[in-house]
Amino acid sequence: MEPIALKDVGTLIGKEVGVSDWLQITQERVNQFAEATGDFQWIHVDVERATREIGGPIAHGYLTLSLIPFLSAGLVNLTGVTRGINYGSDKVRFTNMVRVGKSVRLRQTLMSADAKASGVQLKYLCTIEIEGEDRPACVAETITVLYGA
Repeated sequence: MEPIALKDVGTLIGKEVGVSDWLQITQERVNQFAEATGDFQWIHVDVERATREIGGPIAHGYLTLSLIPFLSAGLVNLTGVTRGINYGSDKVRFTNMVRVGKSVRLRQTLMSADAKASGVQLKYLCTIEIEGEDRPACVAETITVLYGA
């Protein structure tokens, strides 16, 4: 995507701003997320049991959601930004499980851009797709506030 000034970001409302590269979900990543969050449910970390009972381990839903900042990096080339903050989410749905070994990517659309204090509040529709599957893993409306010079 061509660079766009922060002050002109409103021209992107309603447009898909980008699609990330694919990222493979590994058991190591799932285990690291379990360590970081304390969520050691067997469907995520017990490979033998998960394989026997549900066809293999699956990623945590919140791991999938937490990949949005990483996957979105570089999708929108905004100039004049001095800092940004994650302001939260309005809606998050986990619509499909991500099996370990599958790859995911982010498809992102700008929903709104509104003045917020001395910055711009951006709301994105974020869809995390699973390679080779029709139903996405996660659909989330995320909110970021960006500040410029």
